[in-house]
Amino acid sequence: MAKVCVICSKGAQPGNKYKRRGQIKRTGGAGSKIIGKTLRRFYPNLQRIKINLNGTIKREHVCVSCIQKGKIVKA
Repeated sequence: MAKVCVICSKGAQPGNKYKRRGQIKRTGGAGSKIIGKTLRRFYPNLQRIKINLNGTIKREHVCVSCIQKGKIVKA
């Protein structure tokens, strides 16, 4: 099963990792330049907890933002 939140379907998102070279302007340099770009993935903060889902108790992956918002009922 994929690592996806069962409440809001939040999953991994694509992104980039940038490699920079050069001293930044605020410290007296000419500015940093991007010299490399690599694909990466940003993952949500998923926790595997026991929840009460439609009257049944299951251990599922739930993101922390759903837990904090109170969208689930802990078992």
